[in-house]
Amino acid sequence: MEPRVVDRPDRSRYEILVGQDGEETGGFADYVLAPGEISFVHTETDPRFAGQGLGGRLARGALDDARARGLRVLPYCPFIRGWLGKHPEYTDLVPGDRREEFGL
Repeated sequence: MEPRVVDRPDRSRYEILVGQDGEETGGFADYVLAPGEISFVHTETDPRFAGQGLGGRLARGALDDARARGLRVLPYCPFIRGWLGKHPEYTDLVPGDRREEFGL
C-alpha cells in the first residue's frame, strides 16, 4: 500500500501511514493550530523507513492540506523549513512579512 498522510487533530500532528495494511506510523509532523495559521514545530520519521522519502511525502501532504484549508504556515520545525526552502512553489504559504524570519 502507498504511504498516505493523515491529519490527527486529537494529537495535533500529521502522520504518514505505511505498511502492508497502511496503518503503521512511519513518521509525524507536530503542529500548533491557531486561527488562520498552523505552526509546524517538530517532524520525525521512524529510522526503520530511512531513505524511502517519507519525510518529503509527509511535508508535502501536510502543506497541501494547510493550503486546502487556507492556513498560513509558520515553519518553526527545521525539517519543514528546509523542505520549503527546496520547494519554492510552497513558499507562498508562509506570510510574506515572516519569510525572512525563517530564511525563505
